[in-house]
Formats: sequence, structure tokens, C-alpha cells
Amino acid sequence: MIFGLNVAISAFVIGFAAWLAGRAPALAGFIVAMPLASILVLPLAEIQHGDPARTLTMARNIFAAIPVSLTFFLPFLVAERVGLGFWQAYALGCVMLPLAYGVQRALTGA
Repeated sequence: MIFGLNVAISAFVIGFAAWLAGRAPALAGFIVAMPLASILVLPLAEIQHGDPARTLTMARNIFAAIPVSLTFFLPFLVAERVGLGFWQAYALGCVMLPLAYGVQRALTGA
């Protein structure tokens, strides 16, 4: 039951943001840039598992992962200057993200 609620809420938010991108891309970008996944997952995880210590640990790890997750967007920032199309920038971002995660893990020992 709770899993289904998690999926329904998450799907609605993602679907709404994708729909809004066609009407107001700047607003859709702002909404997506908010920590929506964290805003949704933290209370749902707390309700589902009832373990405040684990939920707080997850929140701290989310915070530490934010700089790493931004590496996904680096190719989009330089795409026009270096002649990348959308799919090329997207693919490069998808490659850079796990590499950055690996670097973070190596540096922090986490």
C-alpha cells in the first residue's frame, strides 16, 4: 500500500513537471531543481520504516551528494560552446555522474 502511494505521488510530480515544461520551461526547471525527491522520500521513508536515525542519516547523505549530482549538468552548460546536441550532453552527463560518485567515494572513504 505504502509503496503504491510512493509511486503515485512521485509519478504525479514528475509528470506534472514534464507537462509544465511545455508551457513554462523556466518554472518547470525551477520546480525540478527543488529537492523534490528528497521532500517526497524523507517523510515517506520515515512513515514506512519508522526509524528516525536512518532517515536523518539518509538526509545527511543526500546533502553530501548534491555537489556530485551537479556534475550531470556540466555538459549542458558547455553544450553550445563545444557543439554538443541534447542527446550528446545527456549521455555525457550520464557518464560523468557515476564517475564523480566514484571520485567522491574514493576521496571520502564512504
